[in-house]
Order: sequence, then structure tokens, then C-alpha cells
Amino acid sequence: MSDDFNMSMRKFLKQVGVTSQQAIEEGLRNAGDTSGKEFKAKVVLTVEGLDVDHVVTGTIKGED
Repeated sequence: MSDDFNMSMRKFLKQVGVTSQQAIEEGLRNAGDTSGKEFKAKVVLTVEGLDVDHVVTGTIKGED
């Protein structure tokens, strides 16, 4: 793969990671007491023009 492709991919993934973390942290702050709670999370990635539909699921634990 080309350097341009690699750089654009890394830039996109960094943006996804940073903005997703900020959104989750804001959600936790707005939720109030999250002690001992777990939250199911799901990310859906689609890429227009490519046959890409990718789903990632996981669990995020609230503050202790």
C-alpha cells in the first residue's frame, strides 16, 4: 500500500479513537454514578464504495 494510503488510514483511525473516547467520557460524566455498572458498546464501520461493514462490540466498565 502507498504512503498516502497509510497516512490517510492512520489519520482516520486516530480521529475515530480520540473522538470516540471523548464521547464515552462525556457520556459517563453525564450519567452520574456509574460505580459497578457495565455498559455494552458497539461500533459499526461502513466504507462507501467498498464492501466493508465491520462491527466491534465490547463492554465499558463504569468508574469504581
